[in-house]
Amino acid sequence: MAQKGVQLDRETFSCSICLDLLKDPVAIPCGHSYCMKCIKAHWDGEDEKKIHKCPQCRQSFTPRPVLLKNTMLAALVEELKKTGLQAAPADLCYAGAEDVACDVCTGRKLRACKSCLVCLASYCDKHLQPHYEAAPLKKHKLVEPSKKLQENICSRHDEVMKLFCRTDQQSICYLCSVDEHKGHDTVSAEAERTERQRELEGSRLNIQQRIQDGEKEVKLLQQEVEVVNGSADKAVEDSEKMFTELIRLMEKRSSDVKQQLRSQQKREVSGVRELQEKLEQEISELKRRDAELKLLSHTEDHNQFLLSYPSSLPALIEATHSSSINIRPLSYFEDVTAALSAVRDKLQDVLREEWTNVSPTEVDVLLPAAEPTTRAGFFKYSQEITLDPNTANTQLVLSEGSRKATNMTQHQSYSSHPDRFTYYPHVLSRESLTGRCYWEVEWRVEEVGVAVAYKNISRAGSGYECVFRYNENSWSLECKQNSYTFRYNKINTPISGPPSSRVGVYLDHRAGILSFYSVSETMTLLHRVQTTFTQPLHAGVWLSNGDTAEFCKLK
Repeated sequence: MAQKGVQLDRETFSCSICLDLLKDPVAIPCGHSYCMKCIKAHWDGEDEKKIHKCPQCRQSFTPRPVLLKNTMLAALVEELKKTGLQAAPADLCYAGAEDVACDVCTGRKLRACKSCLVCLASYCDKHLQPHYEAAPLKKHKLVEPSKKLQENICSRHDEVMKLFCRTDQQSICYLCSVDEHKGHDTVSAEAERTERQRELEGSRLNIQQRIQDGEKEVKLLQQEVEVVNGSADKAVEDSEKMFTELIRLMEKRSSDVKQQLRSQQKREVSGVRELQEKLEQEISELKRRDAELKLLSHTEDHNQFLLSYPSSLPALIEATHSSSINIRPLSYFEDVTAALSAVRDKLQDVLREEWTNVSPTEVDVLLPAAEPTTRAGFFKYSQEITLDPNTANTQLVLSEGSRKATNMTQHQSYSSHPDRFTYYPHVLSRESLTGRCYWEVEWRVEEVGVAVAYKNISRAGSGYECVFRYNENSWSLECKQNSYTFRYNKINTPISGPPSSRVGVYLDHRAGILSFYSVSETMTLLHRVQTTFTQPLHAGVWLSNGDTAEFCKLK
């Protein structure tokens, strides 16, 4: 109990600036006491602002109070020293070169434990206590200690930047919003952080999905290597057994065939290994990108987040590989074995008359062809799309040889047809799409959905089963002036990408790949779907009131 009392006295008679026993104590008008040297040094730093505050309660004094030594308090401190009260503990955590120092401490500063985004100052445990005790200070935003607090201050108005100008893409203070940024699109820094955090999470989900897809493909490639090796080994074994049965005249031919098989095996394995290495490099890069975005997403300081946030999220690296790997169900070298077996059966009859050329047939690893990387490459798979008037909702008018659809809002006098969308402004193509196809859609005005769907999608009624994007029978990219959203089976995925009035769609039906691109001077991948298509697909669009979409003729 005695020790507890000494500890209480030490805290009561210590200066909250230097955290040592009071020396030449003075009491300022708010009632708090400090060493005369400490409070003078603190206020000397505030002379330029002509406002002097208490370091503990932050009460302001104008003009600067006159300081007089409190003789009674000084005498009490001296008496307490005689009873065994010691100076401040020696094990305090002083700030090092890499630490954030307390802004209130004088002399040797203690390490800060929190920074305040309102006070724009950092505090040690002792000096932080008012933020936990004083009602006005409890509302302040405390974050981990930061050396970059001054970056939150407007260099022009010396005010905290709590707003974000979307027009100029920069953080601003309140005075900026009524001055040079007047009339601009401004929101709070917290609101902008929330929106960009959502974009960041969407990008991370995309990266993580690509990592998972890549890892699956690496496993498939490893299986492919095993299939190639196993098939080649068996073919070599079979060929050796067959040639063993032949007379010495066949020994040289046996050696030749073995060499050809091994050479082909080496080429096949080499090709698969090369693709596997590329995939592993891409996965490593994607994980690095994901780690950077994760670190940025955990930044507590909104302004620091926005300052560090790139003007636009870095475009994801384009995949240099196919999105799926198919293992060849048959052995690679079966044709060689079969040919040798036939030769063996006929050998006695033809050995001295003619020779059948038994060389290994070239075989390919059956990997789906890589997705093109240029617009010219996509044009090789261009598909002319025309819209089926029997499917068009009565609000839609078709023109330009049924390549263009416009939502006229008023209903047209179409005849009744079982294929027609009766409620939603949708339309499907005449063409049934399989294999590898590419087409482009030019859209105008407000909002358009570029879609693909199975032919058996429901058409009659207003249920979700009749809406592109709300069921398992359709996939849709929603295009607006400044944003994209991929929609499938009631799941919405926000997508960042360059705005464009033209969207390219690439379909590899066998491989289960559906990709959407923003088309301008360059092509930017917006979203890629990897799935299994169980039926032929049809291209389609859905249109808001007054909107137009046209399937382009590709040269």
